[in-house]
Amino acid sequence: MAARLEFWFDFSCPFAYVASTQVEQLAQRTGAELDLRPMLLGGVFKARGTPQNLAATLNPAKARHNLDDIRRQAQRAGVPLRMPQNHPMRTVEALRCVLAAELSLPLIHRIYRAYWDENADIAERAVLSRALADVGLDAAAILARAESPEIKDELRRRTDEAVARGVFGVPTYFVGEQMFWGQDRADMVEAALGGAPSQPALSPAAPVDFYFDYSSPFAYLAIMRAGELGPQVRWRPILLGGLFRTLGTPDVPLFVQSPEKRRHTMQDLDRQAARAGLPFHFPARFPVRTVLPLRVTLAAGSPPPLVRALATAMWAEDRDISDPTVVAAIADAVGLDGAALVAAAETPELKQALVTSTSEAEAAGVFGVPTFVVQTRERGPQLYWGADRLTLAAAAAGGDVSAM
Repeated sequence: MAARLEFWFDFSCPFAYVASTQVEQLAQRTGAELDLRPMLLGGVFKARGTPQNLAATLNPAKARHNLDDIRRQAQRAGVPLRMPQNHPMRTVEALRCVLAAELSLPLIHRIYRAYWDENADIAERAVLSRALADVGLDAAAILARAESPEIKDELRRRTDEAVARGVFGVPTYFVGEQMFWGQDRADMVEAALGGAPSQPALSPAAPVDFYFDYSSPFAYLAIMRAGELGPQVRWRPILLGGLFRTLGTPDVPLFVQSPEKRRHTMQDLDRQAARAGLPFHFPARFPVRTVLPLRVTLAAGSPPPLVRALATAMWAEDRDISDPTVVAAIADAVGLDGAALVAAAETPELKQALVTSTSEAEAAGVFGVPTFVVQTRERGPQLYWGADRLTLAAAAAGGDVSAM
């Protein structure tokens, strides 16, 4: 019996649009049965207490990155994408039409193109009528059925089901009871279905500034994989809490996520670590004050063995890296003078060095960690945020313009 791949979507998300162009091929490659699940994202947001226009709540640096990120994702997928000026648009009528048309995949593709390529208002009857006609459907009949109580109730039921299943955004995939959120988790979905996603061969050569703080589990994953960026990486420790205070970001973003999103984040960390073959255990002490290990890192010249050892101590061994004795022992273990480094960390020069490094990160557009700023020859500095963007950053460092 074929595995079932559930694909939950709404037309209002550009990442769901890109995912919609690839999900059919994903199902075919793995022999899975594709189960299309339209839902009203606004209804899910309301149930979760999420702002309806989530993009409007982002700080300017993160908003810029999100626009760059979706542009890159569409570019690599070979999908045309233009951000509509009136985004987000009302999608309820379009979703009802999809249900009235019995989940026609050609219609779904056509409506997505109308929104994200043509920037047409898919709440307008004329736009939907044209989309229906373009895929050979009876526009008048389907538009009439879309207004029936039966279809309206069906969309509400599906949205309620999404909420009950723990969905908090789109695109969301389910393989059995395993939930994956985001177009960028399609490779994990493929692996869960028994497929073998291809791994690109990378030859990064451009300089990469790698900004990190030990306080982030995602930064730990990136620290341990930073070799994929090439030997020319410049390790840049920063105080994430200081950056967050400057930008007005909550000190611990994980703590302000909805319970459903927090649960998925923890699962995602485990999946990313397992995929990279890394030990990972959430520490008993969290959040941990990382000022000392960051200053020690700067005092030592940010050598990768020390960075990896400190990150591993916190995220794999549950050691308290805010303790000077622990930090000194870790430095000793990688061949450094731990006591001298801990002492140096208390000097005005090292205190200022961490402040300066954090300020430089902000000036470079950094808003979180891990962040990779690739100094490309083709398009200048390119910023990538998140451990899950390391491969994209490595591709850009190798001169792949589709990743820029």
